Amino acid sequence: MLTVEEALALVVQHTCPLAPQVCALARCLGLRLAETIVSDVDSPPYDKSLMDGYAVRSADLATGSAELRVVDEVTAGDVPHRALMPGDAARIMTGAPLPEGADAVVMIEESELLGGDPPRVRLTCPGPVRPEQNILRTGVCMRRGEEVLSPGHLLRPGDVGLLAEVGRDRVQVYPRPHVAVLSTGNELVPAGTKPGPGQIRNSNGPMLLAMAASAGAETRDLGIARDDPEELYRRISQGLESDALVLSGGVSAGKMDLIPQTLERCGVQAIFHKVLLRPGKPLWFGVHPERGTLVFGLPGNPVSSFVCFHLFVRLALLRLAGSEATAPPLRRARLAQAFQQKGDRPTWHPAALSDDGETLTAQPVRWQGSADLRALATAQGLIYFPAGTRAYEAGEEVQVLPFA
Repeated sequence: MLTVEEALALVVQHTCPLAPQVCALARCLGLRLAETIVSDVDSPPYDKSLMDGYAVRSADLATGSAELRVVDEVTAGDVPHRALMPGDAARIMTGAPLPEGADAVVMIEESELLGGDPPRVRLTCPGPVRPEQNILRTGVCMRRGEEVLSPGHLLRPGDVGLLAEVGRDRVQVYPRPHVAVLSTGNELVPAGTKPGPGQIRNSNGPMLLAMAASAGAETRDLGIARDDPEELYRRISQGLESDALVLSGGVSAGKMDLIPQTLERCGVQAIFHKVLLRPGKPLWFGVHPERGTLVFGLPGNPVSSFVCFHLFVRLALLRLAGSEATAPPLRRARLAQAFQQKGDRPTWHPAALSDDGETLTAQPVRWQGSADLRALATAQGLIYFPAGTRAYEAGEEVQVLPFA
């Protein structure tokens, strides 16, 4: 049986980024770049004022105070009309170009406009005015021809603004993967249906759709398939039209666990079946060799499905979308209380996580096993406990996988 690490390596090996697409700037948020972005401008494109006030020659205010002639006014979107000579000042607005000869800006709050023709301004600064005070020089943020964003970069709101500044209204990105989710089992009924004898509501389907969406994927709900070979074949065939197909149930060793043989009938190549972990041991993974569709057969118990998604499916979806991640993002934490670990498989135990800015603390939540979905409502992550029997003390360091 494979370890989690061995299974993850196989998922990584068989998961390549989707083909890049051209995307409009307004729709690229949350996607990863598939090209290098180079600036076509200097930023700022001219020496500019950082505030409303007066552009001055700092040598005229070596003592911090002076009366100067106001010879120009420059607003944002305008250009200076004359250079400053000794004893001159120009009224200037935030973002406006600096007149020739000026090397500083005095805040409007430190000025008093006087009469006269031309008018004069009294400037009273708390100390000597320094060169470069309250101004931004051409190109200090970025230069024309400079690389500003690299392939694989996850586009955030600020990046969208940067793309607009460098003139990119369309960019090459890795698209969101399309994920189909199919729940299987004769016992399942939709969430809005009251279960009859021997029935349970389908919690896995809505949960997995939500998890796929939270990983940035476009989702398709294939509903519930009965434990019938022909119905499973039809539904799985539909799901193989997506970039990834996530199934829940039917992958163990029971009489009605028909998923592995149906996937084989659909032409899906099995990569592995069963992993050394708790919960989630029956996990199945394969690839359709012609379509490239990734197929994950998750156990039917909801916490098993949840854990397998966080460990394996999320990683695959991120890689399809251009991420170079090769493993889930584990963090180190301190146990909030003593804990007794038992079992011949590594356990991923639901936990409440808290971070005070210095230490991440993990509190194991009350958990009744792989069917106990309620435990996840108070959890923000999973604690990893290696196989074996061991008593952990409060304060011991452990590894955790946060949900966010």
